[in-house]
Formats: sequence, C-alpha cells, structure tokens
Amino acid sequence: MTIVEPDRTTYTGTRVRRTEDPRLLAGRGQYVDDVTVPKMIEAAVLRSPLAHARITGIDVSRARELPGVFDVITGRDLAAVAGEQPVIWFPIPDQRIARTHALAVERVRWVGQAVAAVVAVNRYVAEDALELIEVDYEPLPVVADLDAALAPDAPKLYDDWPDNVSGSLTYTAGDAEAAFAEADVVVRESFTHGRAFGCPLEPRGCIVEWDDFAGTVDVHLSTQSPNLARDLLSEVLGVPVHKVRVRTPNLGGGFGNKFDFYGEEVIAAVLSRRTGRPVKLIEDRLDSFVATSHSRDQRLDFEMALRDDGTILGLRGISYGVLGGALGTVGAGPPWASVLTCMGPYKIPNLDVTVKAVVTNRSPYGSYRGWGVPKANIVHERLIEIAARELGMDRAAIRRKNFPAPEEFPFFSGVAFTYDSGDYAACLDLAMSKVDELGWRDRQAAARAEGRSLGIGYSFHIEPSAYGPSRILNLVGLAHSGFDEVTVRMDSVGKVTVYSGQINMGQGTHTIYAQLTADGLGIPMEDVVVVTGDTDSCPYTGYGTGGSRAAPLGGAAILRATERLQAKILRVAAELLEASPDDLQIEKGVISVKGTTSRSVTTRDVGDAAYRRLLNKMPESEVPTLEEVDVFDPPNMATSYGCTALLVEVDRGTGAVTLLDCLQAHDCGTVINPMLVDGQLAGGLAQALGGALLEELVYDEEGQLRTASFMDYLLPTAMEIPPFHFFHQETPAPDIPGGIKGVGEAGTIAGVSLVASAVDDALSDLGVTVTRFPITPPRLLDLIQAAQTPIGQTPTGQARTEEDAR
Repeated sequence: MTIVEPDRTTYTGTRVRRTEDPRLLAGRGQYVDDVTVPKMIEAAVLRSPLAHARITGIDVSRARELPGVFDVITGRDLAAVAGEQPVIWFPIPDQRIARTHALAVERVRWVGQAVAAVVAVNRYVAEDALELIEVDYEPLPVVADLDAALAPDAPKLYDDWPDNVSGSLTYTAGDAEAAFAEADVVVRESFTHGRAFGCPLEPRGCIVEWDDFAGTVDVHLSTQSPNLARDLLSEVLGVPVHKVRVRTPNLGGGFGNKFDFYGEEVIAAVLSRRTGRPVKLIEDRLDSFVATSHSRDQRLDFEMALRDDGTILGLRGISYGVLGGALGTVGAGPPWASVLTCMGPYKIPNLDVTVKAVVTNRSPYGSYRGWGVPKANIVHERLIEIAARELGMDRAAIRRKNFPAPEEFPFFSGVAFTYDSGDYAACLDLAMSKVDELGWRDRQAAARAEGRSLGIGYSFHIEPSAYGPSRILNLVGLAHSGFDEVTVRMDSVGKVTVYSGQINMGQGTHTIYAQLTADGLGIPMEDVVVVTGDTDSCPYTGYGTGGSRAAPLGGAAILRATERLQAKILRVAAELLEASPDDLQIEKGVISVKGTTSRSVTTRDVGDAAYRRLLNKMPESEVPTLEEVDVFDPPNMATSYGCTALLVEVDRGTGAVTLLDCLQAHDCGTVINPMLVDGQLAGGLAQALGGALLEELVYDEEGQLRTASFMDYLLPTAMEIPPFHFFHQETPAPDIPGGIKGVGEAGTIAGVSLVASAVDDALSDLGVTVTRFPITPPRLLDLIQAAQTPIGQTPTGQARTEEDAR
C-alpha cells in the first residue's frame, strides 16, 4: 500500500511523526497478552458446535479432575452470580431484546456460543480440559439466513416472539408516494452486503482480578471504551462502579470490534472470584471468527424517484439488518444508522425509509468501522449511477445537481442528521480534476483500444463524526453519553501532562493531543506527555473511542482547557515580570513582554511559583497549581465528506478485478496532522476494498461458518491495494472549537460502492450492474456471462450454489 504525496496541497496542520511509534517499532509495546500479574492463571472457553440446540446436560467432572485445573463453570453457575449481557442502544421503540448470559444456560443460538469455561495453571491445560467436557445437545431447526428467518413458517429463535423480527422503524419526510407517482424515472434495486468483521491483528483479551477483601475488580482489557466497559461490568457483576478499575494497554487495532462489551470479561471475572486468583482469558484466532462482533450483513431494497433532468424527488426502501442469535452491545444500531444516512449528501425532499432488525442463527452483530454508513453509501451511490445510465446523463452531473449549496448549510438531511458545513460540488470537482491530472482517462482509452476493460469509479460519501451530543444520543435510544473530558496539568517544573479517556489504537491520538496542547500553551511538543487507558487516573469519556470522536471532541476539550490554562500561566508570569498579562507572549515555553527579549521567565519558573515558592511570586488571587479540566459535549455532530475515485481493470474471462490507482478528495475540517489524516484515509480504504472484493463470513444452511480461518476468509494484502493519492479541502466545523471534524471512518464508507462503480464502468458495454458484495470473481463472472447470453438461454458455467459463487 502506497500513499503518494500530492504535488499541490495546502494544510493548516503540521506534519509530525507519531510519538507512539518508536516504542512499538522497537518491540517495546505492551499488549494485554504481555501483561502478567502475580498468581495469574489462564482460562479457555468451550463453544457450541451447533447453530441451534437445547442443552440437555453438561458433565464437567472429568475436566475438574485434570491436574492443573482450578475451576470449571457452566451457564447455570455464571447466571447465579452475574446478569445478562447488556445492550446499550435501543433505536427502535418497543424492540424485542434478544438477551443472553456470557455462557449459554439452556439453549444455544449460534455456532461458537460459549457454553462452559475452564481455568487452569496455563492455557495448554485449560484447552486439554475443554476436550473432557461432555455436552448433550438436542438439535433445533436452524434459521441460517434472512430469507429463512422471514419465511412465514420459519422456526422461531425465541419461543415467546411471534416471528424473528426484533423490531422495525420507519422514517418519513414529505410525501414519498406522491413523489414516486409524479416521477419521470424510478430506479430500484436490491443490494446485499455479506457478513464481515474488523479482524484486528491483536485478538481480544482480558485479565481480571477480583479482590473479595477489598470488594474490587481490577481489569486489564483490550478495549476502545474503558469507561463504558467499567460501567457495564458494574451492572452485570453487581459491583459499585468506583470499585471497578479498567486499564487498557496498547491495542493492536480495534476497528469497532473492541468497542463492544463481551462475555469473556464476565467469564474471567466470575472465575477470578471463585478461585481467588487473577484470570487471563485471551481470544485465539479461531475464537475470533465466531466470538468477535460480526457486521455489515444487510439487504437493502430501495428505489429512487427522479425527474428526467436528474433532480431526485424521493427515496424509499427497507434496510434489513441480519442480526445474530442475540443482540450485541449496540443492538440494531448499525442497520438503523444505514437508514439515517441512506440519502447521503443529496437533497431528497420525500423519504419513506425503514429499518427491520431480524434475528438469525449467526454470531451477534456489532460495531465495525463506519457502522451503518458504508451500507447507506451503497444505496445512494449505486442508485445515482443506475439513474444516470437510465437517463443517459453524466453521473457527476446528477450528483452535482442534487448537492446542497454552501449557503444552504447547516443542512437537514430529512431524517436525523444536520450536516454542519461543506462545499460538496467543489470536492467533486477536485476529485475529477485529479483524475484528469493523473491521466486515468488516457490510460482507460489506451487499454480499451487493446481490448482490455478499464473502468473509473466514483463514490461520494458523508461521515457523521464527533458522535454526541449526549442528549440527542439519549433521545435516539443510546443508554450512554457522548461527551468528552480532559485534564491538562502543568507541573512544578513546567512540563505538561494531558489525561484523556480516549484510547490510542493506532490512529495517533497521543500525537495530535500533544500537538494541540503544545500549540495551545505555546510550549515545545516534547514537554507534553499524554496519558490514557486507566479509569482510575483518566477522566470520563462518554461513548469511548468510536464514531470518529477522538480528534473533534477530545481535541476541542484540549483547546478549551489550554486556553484557560495559558491565561493563568500568563497571570503568574505577569507577577514575576511585574507586567500586565495582556502584554505578555509565550513561545517555546518562554514568556516575555511583547516586543522585547530582555525580560522573560520560563514555564519552569511559573511552575515553581505555582507549586513551591508562592510567596511574592504567585498572585494572591490565584489558587495554587496549574490545572484545567474541560468537558465538551458538542451541540451538533460534525460532518466530514469526500469524493473517492478508483481505476480498475476487469478480466472478462475470469471475473478478477485488479485495483490500479485510487484517489480521494476529502474535507475533515481543520487538519491537525496531514500525515495522520492520510494514514486514516488509507487504512479505511484498504479495509473497504477488502470488503468490496474479498472478505465474507459465509454460513451454510445449517448455520455452520464455512470461512472460519484465513484460508477462506480472505484479507487484502499490499499486493491487492493500489497506490493512494489524497487531496484536502478544509471547511471548518462551526460547532467544534478549532473547526475539527472526524476522519477515522471516512475511507471505509465509500469503498464498496466505489468498486462497484468502477466495475460497472469497465463493463459498460455489457450493461452490468453490481449489486452484491463482495464482488468475488465467480459472482462477477456470472454477471458477465449473463450479460453476454441471449435472453432465454442459460449462461455457460454459471455458478449453481452459494459456495460455488464464492
């Protein structure tokens, strides 16, 4: 993967290398599996081999007798001392909540559901003991996919439900029925996105030490949301929040998967209490395929109404979220979010859009980078391009025609979000001009003259970032807050420590927080230390590190705190210099009278005056010490956006797609550090391109996962990822101090529809329309052969089964 430096790009930010990297590159990072505490023992989990069954008996006697085994627990043991797994997001009113305990009690509803756990002197013994546990299952009918779950005679996953629909919610705006009745053109399609997961390089893990004497629970946890994990552990275990401590070491990637709250934390806690020893429980890669949150699995049946000049009149449809056998931490949140953003960046006055959450015998559904917005992007971008083909119009012209103008911001999307600022047409024009500069059209023409199929794809995305405000999140069903809190403290020698509840998981949070603090206080960046990852010492962040929040919310809180702290520093310095604070300036930690260099003090002098020698140095009106705390709860979210373009080549004989080049014109408000922004965009695009072409968790009709290893679940490598070029606009966020918008999920949102757009363009003479993702070679070959086959004939070599089509 290569990021190509743009020739002409203007940034307000400073290109600073990540401060986190030297230690990590030297192999001195500490991840949860590197942590060892005295008297620690290790656990392993027994998982169901069946997708749906009653547990009629569990015999753990042989496992208990194995030398080195400390304890074995079953679902009944755990349920006696711990509550059900929490669900924090209820976006659908009156939704049926499919809950479970960390260990199944009477019934399993997906392959891989935990049914028992062993803790032993080490993991090897624990794994051996698992093989000695005997579980009797009574198989039940399996609901393996969406169609099976929605069938009129479908077996029910929950006996007291009338069907397998957890809930449904419709949003309307204007009069969609009238808009479709008067439309010149209506385009409709059913889009399917296969099941996937974030697949962080480091699997999940925890170490839990329950001290019965102190009544405390001390947890080392690979999580993106330590305060949320602490709150939920408190609820499930019945331990007061102030008695729970969560510490987060380095994270080897999170991607949303480590935002969710998992049963393994509860299992380890119960085992620790029963044994009186700290318990480590690390997920192995086989576990991760069935126990880490799945995502993306949706079917989107939508139609768009347009005038013959390309004006969009209306959008309506249903987003089916293919949930698992129990609700994950965020419930039906991601499919719901896809409905809230399915109109994308366009002015669509008439809407009738529905989310329907459906349970199946699959692993629980949860968070993954982009949440529901990548699927929403498929809806609006695919329908735009299908409409352009139907109307004989340029696809860029339809996009441009339906963008809100800069003067129309803030712009209400029609359902939930108000987009704060932007110039969408300028961003589109920037992307298209770079396509010309890079010579893509010439490459395409030359290749086609040789009989090769090159295509250029486009996708325009919006990214609701800075997740908050808290009261709005509560209003739409989140049982948690969205504010962010920071503490900025200068010590007695003039050095500064920033304490934040955000988590650094590779996105460079420590670097940008140090940059913002140094700029805000006028001190060298090397004088700043950033501390995160400990609920006992770090402040509270409501939602955790997700929703593209770390820069806009944490950054805004730092800017506000440093502004107040600098004012106090100058007041103390004014006492030392016998000057007015208004006449002072601070640069590189030196405070002087403006316009002179002869009279100055340093931040070390100020620190000494504020902490140690206050007499005649610290103004009597000032409270000792130098510290500011800021809590920022945004009045509105901040909307990043961008236009991505992709050059691909399609092999018509095999259905293989080769990614040749990629660019993105992007606006995330004020750019703090362009190198980190580009890195976030590149990483997100790489994940999205993998989801567009390769990654899929495939289940068979018995609910068995057929892609449960990297032999079958294919990830993109540097060989598949094209070069990236990034070009930036800067439209500041009006509601965020510093104008910062989030960028963590931007690359992920556009990538799937982008590949489809490029493939369609490469095969434009055949009229191929890609609607199912990932676009595997067999699936694309089917489309090519179908387009080349006369009506009434069967394409030769067409895949006959889902497994063939993979």
